[in-house]
Parts: sequence; C-alpha cells; structure tokens
Amino acid sequence: MSKANRKYKNSVFKDLFHNQKTALELYNALTGSRFNAEDDLRFTTLEDALFLERLNDVSFTIGDKLVVLLEHQATINENMPLRALMYIGRIYEKIIERRAIYRSKLFTIPTPEFYVLYNGEVAYPDDKTLKLSDAFRIVNIERDEKTTRRALSQPALELIVRVININKGHNERILKKCEVLNSYAAFVEQIREQKQAGRKLDDAIKAAIDFCVANGILVEYLKSNGSEVRNMLFTEFNLEEAKEVWREEAIEEGIEKGMAKGMAKGIEKGIFKEKLETALAMFAEGFSLEMIAHITKLPMKTLKTKLAVQ
Repeated sequence: MSKANRKYKNSVFKDLFHNQKTALELYNALTGSRFNAEDDLRFTTLEDALFLERLNDVSFTIGDKLVVLLEHQATINENMPLRALMYIGRIYEKIIERRAIYRSKLFTIPTPEFYVLYNGEVAYPDDKTLKLSDAFRIVNIERDEKTTRRALSQPALELIVRVININKGHNERILKKCEVLNSYAAFVEQIREQKQAGRKLDDAIKAAIDFCVANGILVEYLKSNGSEVRNMLFTEFNLEEAKEVWREEAIEEGIEKGMAKGMAKGIEKGIFKEKLETALAMFAEGFSLEMIAHITKLPMKTLKTKLAVQ
C-alpha cells in the first residue's frame, strides 16, 4: 500500500491537529487554560485505533492531564463514552510502565479529559455531556434491608465526554480563540453548501477548496495538501452517507417486518448491494480488509470472495 493511501485513513481533523502548536491552541480554547510551547505536550494517539471507524482522534498528555480529542462528523454516537473507555485503557497501557501497577505505594496517573467536536448537519446543543453510566442496565444497586450496606448512589465506574458543537453560530467564543478550528469548521460548512447547491461530492470538495484558498481559509494547508485533502474528505463523506443509507434502510426494514418474505428478501439484497459497493470503493482506496469489514459489517469470507483476494 502506498504512503498516500495510508494517509487517507486519517481525517482532515487529525491531519490539522496532530501538531503541537494547533493542539495546544485548541485545548486552551476549549478549557480556558494558558499552556504554551514551553509546556511538555506529548502525543499519545493510538495509530491503529478503530473505535471511531476512522483515525480521527488526537490524544496527548500535558501537565498532569491526559486529553483525548475526538471529531465525529455526521451524527452523535451515544456510545462514545464506552468507546472512549476502551480507548483510554489502551493509552494508559502505552504510557505507564507495567511494573508500576504492582507497587505498594499509590502510583498516580494523568487525569483524563474527553472532548467530542461535533460538526454534523442535525441540530445539536452548544455543549452536552455524555456519561458512561447512562449505558448501565442498573445504576443504583438495591441492598437487602437486613444488611448494613447502603444502596449505591453513584456507579462504581464513570466516564464523561463533553460534546461541543463547532458548527456556524455555535460556540463562537471557542472558535475565535482557535483560528485553525474556526477555519476547519468553515471549510466543512463550505463543502456542505456546495453540495446543497447541487454539486456532486468530488466537485463540491474541489469548489470548497478553491473558495477557502481565495478567502484566506487554511490557505497554506490546502495548497500543500490539496490532493490528499480531497481523497480524505471524499472517503469521509462517502462513508457517512453510506452509513446514513444503512440506518434509513434498517428503519424501513423494521417497519416492513410484516410484509411478504419476497419483499423482505428484496430489502436485504438492497442493503447488501449498498454495503458491497462501499466495500469495493474502500478497497480501491487502499483500505485493509479488517477496516472494510469493521465499517460494512460484511463477513471476511464474503469480502475475500467479492474482492478476489486471498
């Protein structure tokens, strides 16, 4: 696989913010902190993490904090705290010496913080908190009255993700403090406006790049990485559209459960066809079979047969 194709698995968000200067600026804007270049910011990003379906995360340590920044494009996934839990465990394994956990004295670790930057089209609040405990089947554990143990008022495990809307008209204070984030949000907004004007996705991306360069938005980045940006965004938007189609078809399938078996089979074939087309497009872009299987939910055996690979 070529170096360029490997890069396409990243998102533009990660490309922009996996950089000490821009990551620092973004974190200060989000939190009101005043960290500077002299502070020791070290990236801890997992390069092989597929919890968010694309490599669009940025994580780093700074001071006594371990920060995980996640960009989620089209819709909010309510399972984000659970995914973040799985992610943070792997990061701690990466940055902590294994023998440290066996010491008798308390071993302190960086305090984690989780942020999701939302730039989807569906209306969403400026700032919202997602909690891992919302997924628990039982939060308060009832105890036998005869025992001395009281009911638990707090879950034994919690993880909080702060979701911040970066669309136009939202959180302008944060956007003004981080020029790159503001420019990124404007760039994504421009792509959507071009699509709404009737352009095909590839043409919309090209038109948005031309517009941004002409209007002083991410000029240096877009001029230096134009072709890579087009490929990354084309793949990102295609995957989001494909997933939206699958969600709609799943709803329709549920509504039509009482229909004849022949009609149900037709729906299933339609879903399979959409997934297979997406798999073929991803394979052509250089994605691994593991990534394709993860996104499309197609069996590995089916992928190998349809894609004619060993």
